[in-house]
Amino acid sequence: MDATVRAHLRPEVARQALPGAEPVLRVEDLRVWYGARPALRGVSLEVPERRITAVIGPSGCGKSTLVRAINRMNELIPEVRTEGRVWFRGRNLYDPDVDPVEVRVRIGMVFQKPNPFPKSIYENVAFALRLHRRLSRRELDEQVERALRQAALWDEVKDDLHRKSGLELSGGQQQRLCIARALAIEPEVLLLDEPCSALDPVSTARIEALMEDLRRTYTLVIVTHNMQQAARVSDFTAFLLDGELVEFGPTEELFTRPRDRRTEDYITGRFG
Repeated sequence: MDATVRAHLRPEVARQALPGAEPVLRVEDLRVWYGARPALRGVSLEVPERRITAVIGPSGCGKSTLVRAINRMNELIPEVRTEGRVWFRGRNLYDPDVDPVEVRVRIGMVFQKPNPFPKSIYENVAFALRLHRRLSRRELDEQVERALRQAALWDEVKDDLHRKSGLELSGGQQQRLCIARALAIEPEVLLLDEPCSALDPVSTARIEALMEDLRRTYTLVIVTHNMQQAARVSDFTAFLLDGELVEFGPTEELFTRPRDRRTEDYITGRFG
């Protein structure tokens, strides 16, 4: 294993990753096609509750497709076909009577590139709340503040909530604003698709520290191309290759004692 990756492993990961972490999500034989091209080939794994699960692998291996399948975002892409099951709280999210909008409320998502609305900071966070709940102005104010505090952004923007557009914030602040927007409607699971890839090292460190705080309340799944980041922040790691799940387990175990030669080759830089 690469010494740099080893140095970033959190010492408490092994303890937290011991058996006993209850799964909140269970993916079974998940298969996704873009037209005739297969993107996922029978992926099965369990996502433990209130843990951080990292999804790693080379570009084009199916990482983003996997997390988008979990909350049915792939359905917004033309010519996508999905087979298999995603169980959440004992319910298959792909059952015909399940509302995909409700799925995305309970399983939120933050994307690779920050995408704040061209609205005030306050309205960026309040937008989803207004769509899904009937709140008084006082209740709305409280929920906006709560979400911004959870995203570690409140102290930086509290004096500019209505005066400054979300587009005027720095890249790192914009990403935390998008996290606050996702947290405002209180999802149980938060999916983060390479949330730091467009950020500088200082902003990346803030997002990683934020994830550590959020894991006390939420289940997080993070797609990352950065193996050092996976080692720093995650409790469990899934390695995908060509749309297949090669290996999944506690992060320390996967990085230090991989069971599959392909995993070892990837994390040691022989390909990817």
